[in-house]
Amino acid sequence: MKKLKALYIKNKEVINYLLFGGATTVVSWATYALGVGVGGMPVTAGNIFSWVCAVAFAFVTNKLWVFDSKSWAWPQWGKEAVAFVGGRVFSGLVELGGLPLLMKLGLDQTLFGVAGFAAKITISVVVVILNYFLSKFIAFRNKT
Repeated sequence: MKKLKALYIKNKEVINYLLFGGATTVVSWATYALGVGVGGMPVTAGNIFSWVCAVAFAFVTNKLWVFDSKSWAWPQWGKEAVAFVGGRVFSGLVELGGLPLLMKLGLDQTLFGVAGFAAKITISVVVVILNYFLSKFIAFRNKT
């Protein structure tokens, strides 16, 4: 048990990032289902709604539990929020452009009956890694 605790402490940031990333995905899917399935939103509106909810959830969890930035003083959290959302918009654009690029480069295999899913999985991994570094070195670099 001590080894497991030591392993967690050593890798706390990455472990928490992955755990809260999974939770963020659940928030995204749940709010999409609520917006589209229950609320009757059009798909695009539901997708935007779920993205906003997921990014807000990810900001708070990343701020407090992943990168240990505890200050809610206006200048600091405002800068963090702008940098965080800007990073997520940037990584979203990387995903939008990267998916068709990967497919053109030959990663267009069908997996689980879904065309191009190999490219989707690959670009998702790239985006997760990109978001980690954007959060760590830009949004939450001056944590307190």
